[in-house]
Amino acid sequence: MINSRQNYLNAKRFSADLALEHIIPHNVCFYLIPPIVDLTIDEFEKLALERLKMLRLLEQVTAKNPKVSSDAWREAVLADVNQAGLRTYAKLARGNLNDDVSKAARRRDYLSHFILRFAYCRSEELRRWFVAREMELFKLKFGALSSRDVKDFLEVYELDYKPLPDEEKLEISEQLCASTSNATRLKIETQDFYAVHFTEVLNLVRDRKCFLKGGTAYITPEHFAHVIGKKHQQLIEDGLKGHLRLLPTLEIDERFSMLLKSIHTSYTGKNYTVAKTGCVPIESLDQLAKKSFALCMRNVHDTLRATHHLKHVGRMQYTLFLKAIGVTMDDALRFWREELTRGKVPIEKFEKEYAYAIRHNYGKEGSRINYSPFSCMKVITTPIGPGETHGCPFKNLDPSTLKMKLTGYGLTTLDADEVVGYAAKGHYQIACGKYFEVVHETKLEEGINHPNQYFELSQLTMEGKERPKQNQPGRNRNHSQPNSQSTQDGGSSFVIDSSTLNGAEEDLELWEIMEAKDKEADGTIYEEPAPIVAKKQISPNQSKSTQEWEDDDFDMLEFNE
Repeated sequence: MINSRQNYLNAKRFSADLALEHIIPHNVCFYLIPPIVDLTIDEFEKLALERLKMLRLLEQVTAKNPKVSSDAWREAVLADVNQAGLRTYAKLARGNLNDDVSKAARRRDYLSHFILRFAYCRSEELRRWFVAREMELFKLKFGALSSRDVKDFLEVYELDYKPLPDEEKLEISEQLCASTSNATRLKIETQDFYAVHFTEVLNLVRDRKCFLKGGTAYITPEHFAHVIGKKHQQLIEDGLKGHLRLLPTLEIDERFSMLLKSIHTSYTGKNYTVAKTGCVPIESLDQLAKKSFALCMRNVHDTLRATHHLKHVGRMQYTLFLKAIGVTMDDALRFWREELTRGKVPIEKFEKEYAYAIRHNYGKEGSRINYSPFSCMKVITTPIGPGETHGCPFKNLDPSTLKMKLTGYGLTTLDADEVVGYAAKGHYQIACGKYFEVVHETKLEEGINHPNQYFELSQLTMEGKERPKQNQPGRNRNHSQPNSQSTQDGGSSFVIDSSTLNGAEEDLELWEIMEAKDKEADGTIYEEPAPIVAKKQISPNQSKSTQEWEDDDFDMLEFNE
């Protein structure tokens, strides 16, 4: 491969942007050299979440179209990328150009990849997820390259591969035609073939899907992409190991550490902190739960109605959801008072302790944070203890129990099996989307990322209205909300879930009081995970030390040494 390290060190004499341009001259790149750039924490976070949104999009599309690199998969990805407003990745997936827009997209792509390496190197599970998604992104970009673009890529990285000369291809055209599926003589003559050592494509040799002669395998561009992809995957896996070794050094600063740890569970969708659907009367909740509640919220609602009791995290998850769909605080107090006092909670205890918790969730007590409702990632990753019913049923219920619940809700055995199949493979949000489609007898055009998004889509579907387009220019994204942060770049909008990345220190007094009461009442032991306290927004009044930390030079070159 090209001596990119030496070239990059030479380029350090110029500006950081020139150095980056020097090592990423192509839309498809091997992430060889960690960049040396000045990034504020805000820029760092924006780049990370933009790429995370792209990787999650790839995961959802791939779950529905398992054959990565197929035309159907590619079309579905590009449609979702355009709808999500991810202009950086839309540009990179349209071949190799050298205009200013492409260069800016390459920079964002390169920097964001190395940022997410820090977030995803810490466990085997996270590394597997990250590598799988990055390989899908690589195939999306590489699949858009023309023959000229592929040749440029091979030259940039000094890879010793070249398309077969026409004369040589003509000599073995009969064999190529016989060994290539769905190939005609015309197709053989017009498309490139590559000669590689047979050990690089043992699967093709085993399945007799290539022509083999003298230890050399002759393969199509599609199969050649897999050869290059293997090299790319190995580089990413090695890079993650290098980042893991340096992680303890980086995490000395607690704010940086908390930011990295929370990235994977960050919500990158629409802001549901404040209800957009008007006032929802509590008398309608039973009917709404049957169709408009995601399974996680329907499960909590049904449990509450049946037992008149929920533990603290379940109450918080459900209260924030109700707040966001339009239940007023007064109605929420009345709803919880009626339910809990039917159980074992005396009215005096409710008014003294539980009512405080509800007002707290509405931002009227304690630190007066207007909490965001739980996103899918928050619901999925929140620990669940004995006797608790919050969390994601697609994750927490075993297949037989989940199937029984789904059929009990009216799904046919065939539909229930399909939903359970997605859940069994770990595609919990895809399973939720399929559940939506079955319940509403419609095709879902977007993935489910939030229980309140599920509710909103359900209401729009039943009303026969069109789903309003997100990411419209000039649209108000609720920047005034004290606990949510919106980021925007070139039309791409997403919101950081403040239940994960909070802009202020959480008032943990409520959690401690209520958990202690739950333990005392139930005699169970539940260990609350350590609270995540993320970075605060930089303000002009901040101390000099904080401002200096934000403007630190994140010198990543040393991280792979």
